[in-house]
Amino acid sequence: MSTLDTKKKSASEALVNAVGGYPIGYGLGIVILPLSAGWIQEDPYIANIAITGTYAVTSFVRSYFLRRVFEKYGIDDNFIRLAKRGIVKLSGAIR
Repeated sequence: MSTLDTKKKSASEALVNAVGGYPIGYGLGIVILPLSAGWIQEDPYIANIAITGTYAVTSFVRSYFLRRVFEKYGIDDNFIRLAKRGIVKLSGAIR
């Protein structure tokens, strides 16, 4: 295993995690913030802790899931290779 492969894999994993985190966080905000609007006014400290905890747990699960995906497809794989494989599999399944 070369250092370059490890750096590429880490960079790919970080990029996917960061890019994937935005829509997940945005969607979570659309769901959780309206549901907790009254609670935020009644008890802002506890509501803040609960909302922050929800985002933290979601981030942990997303990071864990992505790490498992990257490990499943091999140490030397990076996001570009995974995307190519996914496109080939999808195009084969569609035909």
